[in-house]
Amino acid sequence: MNRSHPKKDFSVEEITELLVQFVQTQNLTEFYKWAKELHPYDLSLVYKKFPEQETKRFLLLFKPDVLADMAEALTLHEQVHLFEQLGPERTLEVMQQMDKSDLIRFMHDLPLQRREELLSNMNLDHSAIIRSVLNYPPETAGRIMTDRYRTLLSHETAKEALRESQATLHIPATSYLYVTDDEGKLVGVVSYQSLAQADDNTKVEELMTRRVIHATVDMDQEEAAQLLQRYEFMALPVVDENRRLCGVIQMDDVIDIIMDEASEDIAKMGGGSKDIDFDTKPLVAVRRRLPWLILLLFIGLISGSIVDFFEDTLNQVVALAFFMPMIAGMTGNTGTQSLAVVVRGLIGRKLDKATVLALIGREIKVGTMIGLVCGLLITVIAYFWQGDWLLGAIIGVSLFFTLVIGTLTGTCIPLLLSRFKVDPAVASGPLITTLNDILSLFIYFGIATRFLDALM
Repeated sequence: MNRSHPKKDFSVEEITELLVQFVQTQNLTEFYKWAKELHPYDLSLVYKKFPEQETKRFLLLFKPDVLADMAEALTLHEQVHLFEQLGPERTLEVMQQMDKSDLIRFMHDLPLQRREELLSNMNLDHSAIIRSVLNYPPETAGRIMTDRYRTLLSHETAKEALRESQATLHIPATSYLYVTDDEGKLVGVVSYQSLAQADDNTKVEELMTRRVIHATVDMDQEEAAQLLQRYEFMALPVVDENRRLCGVIQMDDVIDIIMDEASEDIAKMGGGSKDIDFDTKPLVAVRRRLPWLILLLFIGLISGSIVDFFEDTLNQVVALAFFMPMIAGMTGNTGTQSLAVVVRGLIGRKLDKATVLALIGREIKVGTMIGLVCGLLITVIAYFWQGDWLLGAIIGVSLFFTLVIGTLTGTCIPLLLSRFKVDPAVASGPLITTLNDILSLFIYFGIATRFLDALM
């Protein structure tokens, strides 16, 4: 392998192989030449692929700030393993270089005793900020905000403001700077460009916009993320009940939130748990998934009771059994589709009565049109298959009603849960499907029993 040029397009596996050789031969010049070209995410991939017996030597070759960037690209389990390899002293050095929002997420998932042990050994200013953020409830704007922002005083001149901003270039630059009064209350926002183009003696308060879109520290993180997306900001200021500026939510944090919330909702809609991932141990996964399945097992027994109740109808018209899976499956599918639409629409939104009624009305229309198309189609299919128009009509009418009801079930259950402050994603796909199985079988056999004499 040609290893003379680190900027050539090598795979992570090839780079890892080279770095292992450099570590083993103590060729530090080549090692650093290649390592400095790696993005923190790529470096994290190399770290995970590095031979276990060489990992400690590998980590010793990096400064704390490089390891901090790498740690931010790892999962919680991988971070824990990394810090175990680094040892207590080096772990503290790395943590104090990490972005505070990433460090806070890590601290939140640690056992309380371990968390306190780490915080007590940190720099006082650093630990104080982390403790203050951890005091906010989980999944709120206060928990995800960062202190990486710039503030100006409203009575400063443009020249003073520019000088102050340029003196803090170690803070990532943003398009806008936040303006506070002497008490730290958020009073406006001003663009860096406006400051640069203004006369030196122009006051900041003359340049700033006084209407500032902001989040509150206790706002749900999903709602804050939605706010930032809606206005297409790169950052969103966070204030307390007295309108004092406490921090800023940045776009990279919002991307993490959106991915986390989407993963959580998908897990719940599947009847699982957001706490199950590739690293979860089998027994832990079973413990978290089994309660849902046991509940659905008992609810599913109701479906068996309905079939038992209509046993005489089924015995007299055996052909009805051929269409049972289709009726139940189609109803469950349309309910799950409606559930997905509603859960996605509820993210970061508070629905009023008019919006809810309009949504239900729309879903009734959708269910009716889907029911008509599928009902007519299965009527024709059933006739050509069984040679009986009445049987085809019964199956078609049953499918029509079950699809309409299935659509309403998938719409109304998450809306009701949202109304009572329960996460609508817990109206999971399996639950909706099981409930619609019960309703569809009852409707199907009820209609068939009503016309049983004509079918015989």
